[in-house]
Amino acid sequence: MRLKLLFFFLFFSVYGFSQSEFQINNLKKKVVIPFKLINNLIFIPVTINGEELTFLLDTGVEQTILFSLDDKDEVKLFDVEKLKLKGLGSKDAVDSYKSSKNKVAIKDFVDYNHEIYIVLDQEFNFSSQVGIPVNGIIGYNFFRKHIVEINYDRKKIIVYDHSYKNINNRFQKKFIKEFITVEDKKPYYIATIKSGEEAIPSKLLLDTGNSDAVWVFTNKTDKIKLPEKNIQDYLGRGFSGNVFGKRARLNSFEFGKKTFNFPLVTFPDSSSVKSVNFVPNRIGSVGSEIISRFTIVFDYLNGAIYTKPNNKIKSPFNFNMSGIEIEHAGLEWVKETFDDRSAQGIKIYTDASEERVQNNLKVHFELKPIFKIASVRVGSEAEKSGLKVGDRILKINHQIAHGYTIEMINELLRSEEGKTIEIEIERDNKTYKFEFQLKKII
Repeated sequence: MRLKLLFFFLFFSVYGFSQSEFQINNLKKKVVIPFKLINNLIFIPVTINGEELTFLLDTGVEQTILFSLDDKDEVKLFDVEKLKLKGLGSKDAVDSYKSSKNKVAIKDFVDYNHEIYIVLDQEFNFSSQVGIPVNGIIGYNFFRKHIVEINYDRKKIIVYDHSYKNINNRFQKKFIKEFITVEDKKPYYIATIKSGEEAIPSKLLLDTGNSDAVWVFTNKTDKIKLPEKNIQDYLGRGFSGNVFGKRARLNSFEFGKKTFNFPLVTFPDSSSVKSVNFVPNRIGSVGSEIISRFTIVFDYLNGAIYTKPNNKIKSPFNFNMSGIEIEHAGLEWVKETFDDRSAQGIKIYTDASEERVQNNLKVHFELKPIFKIASVRVGSEAEKSGLKVGDRILKINHQIAHGYTIEMINELLRSEEGKTIEIEIERDNKTYKFEFQLKKII
């Protein structure tokens, strides 16, 4: 599964103007920030007014958004006012609040006057989609005044001040330099899409918060046609409701002076993008399934990116061949027995001697994840087998479900055509077993 929920925080309308500005608070003029990579998406530690949180780093958003506290008791926010946010989906704008004068720190990268938007819609929670607590999203202000290098292989971000020694020479020697425009606080890139036999220069949003490879809005171009071989799919949830569309493969796509053959492309329904504010000539997005195949450097001030292929550059473009999407549905205590070789055993005394009986078996309790089926694609192999939305997954291929992570399950479901998947589920307090084979439809 490509993260179906995260990449719908891409586009929304806000009212107000931010005076935020991050600074590097050390003498080195650079900050190294480790991140978690889940389904190609970047999650970084962010401290807001002293409270440690986890945020998605997303070039596709303008402002910083807080939408969940999860296990946190509270976060102090200042100078709050009410407003509306619009985004992908079929509903109207959602209620939200704007808070000013907040201290936001990402290690030594600090902003003392940061604006934060708070979304109160309780349905808007994508922690269940990635299996870790996620509290919000940070975008433009992270990139606007500094050079930002994202190394997907090492899972590190390096933020440089523009005065860092020989910074531009370093990237020009080892990376491919290309130009971007920054419009409405987001980066745009001209890529070449080959549809049929025609090579089409296409203006696309560079979007680290989109876990797909490429998005194309067919209502914005008549040159890129939806291929005949496609599938209708649920794409996830945005600020304004559920998002639907089609998935297919195009002939080729060029990015970073590399050509990718038959990449997966998503075509969102026109009704799902009606609230999107489009910059002139934009027809889609480049997502992290492409971007994560490079070490990439963003330089907003000079309108440039630098790219260097990484170990993933030749990986195939796979997709979820099962038709089910899995979500994390909470935690439960699980009793586990394990073999502890350090155990001292039990002493037994008799009249004549002392004996020791070794007992290495120990019992402890751990919190383990609960997984449920969030959606089932119509006509998919999973639907044909009998699986339904809401089914709780107990075992996958005879392995207890809580031994997996969501990412491990997703990798399994897009791993190999013809692979047999056996799933044991609980439904209405009864246990059922289902079996199907992964089938490559597109």
